[in-house]
Amino acid sequence: MLLETDYIIIGSGVAGLRASIELARTGARVTVLTKDKANESNSEYAQGGVAVVLSDDDNAELHEEDTLYAGAGLCDAEAVETLVVDGTKYIQELIEWGTEFDRESGRLVFTKEAAHSRRRILHAHGDSTGKEIVRALIARAGQEKTILLMPFANTESLIVENGRCVGVRFLDPILRAPREIFARAVILCTGGAGQLFLHTTNPPVATGDGMAMAYFAGAEMADMEFVQFHPTALNLDDAPRFLLSEAMRGEGGILRNAAGERFMSRYDEKLELAPRDIVSRSIVAEMRRTGTRAVYLDMTAHTEEFLKNRFPKIYETCKFYDLNIAEDLLPVSPASHYCMGGVRTDLHGRTTLAGLYAAGEVACTGVHGANRLASNSLLEGLVFGARAGAAAVADSLKFRVSNFKPTSETRNFKLETEPATAVRKRVKRAMWERVGILRDADSLRRALREFEQIERANLGTSSRNFVTLAKLVATAALWREESRGGHFRTDFPERDDKRWQVHSIQKTGAGISSSERMNFAPAEKV
Repeated sequence: MLLETDYIIIGSGVAGLRASIELARTGARVTVLTKDKANESNSEYAQGGVAVVLSDDDNAELHEEDTLYAGAGLCDAEAVETLVVDGTKYIQELIEWGTEFDRESGRLVFTKEAAHSRRRILHAHGDSTGKEIVRALIARAGQEKTILLMPFANTESLIVENGRCVGVRFLDPILRAPREIFARAVILCTGGAGQLFLHTTNPPVATGDGMAMAYFAGAEMADMEFVQFHPTALNLDDAPRFLLSEAMRGEGGILRNAAGERFMSRYDEKLELAPRDIVSRSIVAEMRRTGTRAVYLDMTAHTEEFLKNRFPKIYETCKFYDLNIAEDLLPVSPASHYCMGGVRTDLHGRTTLAGLYAAGEVACTGVHGANRLASNSLLEGLVFGARAGAAAVADSLKFRVSNFKPTSETRNFKLETEPATAVRKRVKRAMWERVGILRDADSLRRALREFEQIERANLGTSSRNFVTLAKLVATAALWREESRGGHFRTDFPERDDKRWQVHSIQKTGAGISSSERMNFAPAEKV
């Protein structure tokens, strides 16, 4: 039986949920495919908060300036303006929908984080902001009768006919068999690819499938070399790389080395509040200088009561591992956290492939440039999720889902719900050791040789997606012979605006190229 709907959304984080609501408002049938339960995504793990211009002493121009500064000369100014201006509207909408941001005496509480010039970060339940926003969006989506959420549906590839994306191949969670579903348009909201690296703050689902699927379908990928490594992930042998939020340094947390010395003054005048890429490299440099595997985050200037209320989830997690954040120095080191690059889109989520849209971390709008400003990611998901939903409707009014037949690929396709363990281990170690925080040409070439060797095996779809994505990151990192934002080359340590103030563009069947702007003329409407 042919499965058919009006619109398919892959992913149920902030971007996917907001896009589904935008589509359903028009009366359209929306099918949301997600590879885990509906609330399992990077959005769910976002502790730091959401940046928005709502306080009396803030304005859009200041938020734009902070975003552009963090982006190290590669932000698209128009995309940044869209994020900041539209962001206020969508956050107010979230509040109307019942999102419970933290308040004191009825007024919203704004906090400050690294590289922000004003207190503009909203939190929910202290350090569970992403979880609360996802909760509110799921509740709001539940009011729309035309949204069908399909959890545990692993997507394998996109279906392209006559140069247009018309559907998705996925593993039916009930039948445990491959199926195809067709629609007027597909919106990718699959999140990032932190799992490419050995150490990551991302959940297991963040394997970058959406990016790889878009690449194999013929869409352009942009700025894949730019990966953000969060400076302060908990570093204990028996614990996952749990994120210790940026907000902890925003509240005065101090970084100390193994000897107890505060060290950030050696590396940047903004100390602990420097942009994430600078703090991460500083920590790596300090660990190498002292011959240690961690540095320490010191929150002991605050009372236990304050920290327990301000960071309840972090407090309880650390307590589980016998750490009291009010008394103990917390061992931390960097871990992969966010992909600035992704599927190239315009300001309305359109990719370079007709019928395919993308929003959130899977997309590259140019809004983050070479390094994302803290707490802009949830805002991006909201703003561009809504815009992608609106564009998908406007662009496909005349398109009809008809006359499609299951393709031969479906009947042959090898069942694989995640990358094979051996592939995963090899790729993650190579990415961490050779395509990580500090890079050079020799290490990058060695990584690429290893990925090419892995590719020669008879791989399932998920494994092929995983290694292909690693290749895209390493290829772009080798191509960019400078250091900028999240990309640092020890053999080219300086930023070079004369040659490299451009975006990297990769597409199947073509060599890597560059573009001065991320925005582009969209594919013809159908």
